[in-house]
Amino acid sequence: MSNVRGTEAGSRVSCRRILLSERHKAALTGVLVLTSLMLLPASNPTISAAEPAQAVTAASKYVGAGSCAASSCHGSVRPRTETRIQQNEYSTWVTQDRHATRAYKVLLEPVSVNISRILKRPKPAHEDEKCLVCHSLYATSEQRARVFDASDGVSCENCHGPASNWLGPHTQKDWPHEKNVQLGMYDTKDLVQRTERCLTCHLGGIEPNKFVDHELIAAGHPDLVFELDSFSAVMPRHWRESDKDPWIDARSWSSGQAVQLREAMNRLLGRARGRIWPEYAELDCFACHHALTRPEQSWRLTESGYYSGRRVGDPAYNNSRFVVFRNMLHQVDASVAKQLDAEVGKLAAEMSKLNPDRDAVVSAATRVRDLSDGMGRRLAAMSYDSGAVLRWMRSIAGDGDNIAMQGARVAEQATMAIDSLYIAYARNSGGANEREVRSAINGLFQALENPSAYDARRFAEQMRRVNATLR
Repeated sequence: MSNVRGTEAGSRVSCRRILLSERHKAALTGVLVLTSLMLLPASNPTISAAEPAQAVTAASKYVGAGSCAASSCHGSVRPRTETRIQQNEYSTWVTQDRHATRAYKVLLEPVSVNISRILKRPKPAHEDEKCLVCHSLYATSEQRARVFDASDGVSCENCHGPASNWLGPHTQKDWPHEKNVQLGMYDTKDLVQRTERCLTCHLGGIEPNKFVDHELIAAGHPDLVFELDSFSAVMPRHWRESDKDPWIDARSWSSGQAVQLREAMNRLLGRARGRIWPEYAELDCFACHHALTRPEQSWRLTESGYYSGRRVGDPAYNNSRFVVFRNMLHQVDASVAKQLDAEVGKLAAEMSKLNPDRDAVVSAATRVRDLSDGMGRRLAAMSYDSGAVLRWMRSIAGDGDNIAMQGARVAEQATMAIDSLYIAYARNSGGANEREVRSAINGLFQALENPSAYDARRFAEQMRRVNATLR
């Protein structure tokens, strides 16, 4: 395959616009950005490159995106090829990235105004801390080293961390990335830490002031959907993967899935111990909010597997962060996968009751979290090859009937997974029938165009078509 990224532009961008609709794109407020910044020097403590960095005593503070804007830093119009850093990262972000062009501005739109009205918030959305913590670089006056504007949206320090301690030092020649990290920069080169940063907003509930609950969703906010590689693909890339990893798509998907499962359990633990219970945002939205049709035409009523394991009428747990991932995990570590199967099964059964027992949920979620902890780092460091990736795709596609019956959110995860894995597979192994596979995968995206009208039978049939093309 001569130009995978060219194919990706025609497949990921066009097809993922179907999956990541305007409603979902408005929620893209976690950041996945630069490999290393070169910001304007400031009057900050420096560390000699020849000496080991000492612990920083003063807390690093936020300086705002304007510190990155000089043409000699990250504001160049064109990327530079003679340097390790492209130096146009700020320009790409400010003109193309929805974190800059959309994240804050959506707070001024009628839907956000209406959300604030419905929730009887004391301030409009664009001034409300509840919204700004994910839709901008929000910091208290004590956390700011200088004045900057929230209307910049989600900017450099949302992902790279407050820069005052590493702002000056990191511009020095031969200054190592490790010392930036010691001075408070978030290590976004590390896939596990990268995923964790994204999930603070794209999953929500991990940090106490960043959450999207059922109340907010009911008022009009989109429910949160995430998959590291897919969300990276729809961003205008303003970073270089430092190791030129040919399997970065597959590696990002697999390690991101493991981290997302762990963090989803941390979120659930917090909610199970919280004031409001059950928290409906943990459930499958479309189990209740789906288009109504005649009973004999409804797949939920005609397919026997839909109510398997739960009482008819009880809402289903949103198990999308495990159902697809388990197919790959069973081939990487069957022992851990079997344990997770058992524990997630117990958790899903309890969460799919009208009034889940808090203690039982805490117990099950803790076991799932502990089993998944460390799996993300293990998968990020693992060796990848064409044979393994092809087996994972076939396993996911071969599980299409079960995946389809779990609902639209699980089907979305399966679609993004196969897309990411196939792009990595095609890049490294060619693919004589690439056009056929690509067409079949695009059909999965089209089946998800309207989640409320999602039809499991149609999706399952399309998964069978995908499986038949994988060879």
